[in-house]
Amino acid sequence: MASLILGSQGQIGSALSKFLKINGEEVIEFDIERNSYEDLRITDNQLLKNHLEKASFVYFLAFDVGGSNYLKSYQHSYEFLSNNIKIMEYTFAELKKKKIPFIFASSQMSNMTHSPYGILKSIGETYTRALKGLIVKFWNVYGVEYDPKKFHVITDFINMALTSKEIKMQTDGSEKRQFLHADDCSECLLKLSKIYNDIHRDKNLHITSYKWNSIYEVALIVSKIIGKEIKITPSKVSDTVQAGYLNEPDPYILNFWKPKIDLEEGIGKVIDELRFKK
Repeated sequence: MASLILGSQGQIGSALSKFLKINGEEVIEFDIERNSYEDLRITDNQLLKNHLEKASFVYFLAFDVGGSNYLKSYQHSYEFLSNNIKIMEYTFAELKKKKIPFIFASSQMSNMTHSPYGILKSIGETYTRALKGLIVKFWNVYGVEYDPKKFHVITDFINMALTSKEIKMQTDGSEKRQFLHADDCSECLLKLSKIYNDIHRDKNLHITSYKWNSIYEVALIVSKIIGKEIKITPSKVSDTVQAGYLNEPDPYILNFWKPKIDLEEGIGKVIDELRFKK
């Protein structure tokens, strides 16, 4: 039986698909970026039903989301709300019918009620609890991305450094985040699928590096790897997406998984892959 990855073309989904295949897992990919039939907003989607018949596990990663610029400009719109409500409603309905074990990809922002994105992820968590699935909270997972409209901060900085030799920051860079490479994230997701029935559903599963770095530090690492000629230009604007919220991750997940890739190594891997693609 195969693992079905919903959102298989996304930053995390594409890395997970590759990782599972390397580890001998059969994978079914499903993403609107592959073709228009793989659209989770389609009610009673027969293609999704067919794939669920073949699957023994589901990774529910699909969501209409992007980096901070994308969220700032789009998360308050009708389309953003509608897209994600449909994705969740129709997908959870099929998961309920099929009773397949699944992981739902939430976010460390799910308790941030000022953010429509956070509220939507909180709704997804409630659906997941009702169906007794597993909730994981991602903390700024990074990897290779190809859609500039949805770039997260690390890919955005790398792209600017490679193309214009200048990193123009959207903020002053003082805000801190925890970053996790997509390969570490993929290893954790596979581990969770293997011990799915052993994890109490009241446990918080935070998938993160457990290390804080400022956005300015990220820019310094990018410039160090690409070359000293890279100019870093901070803005005078402070961060608004997370609006001063600073959650602390629950360490429970460290009982059976630990991240291996430090931030400088991970950024170097992304830079190498983007350079190769160019």
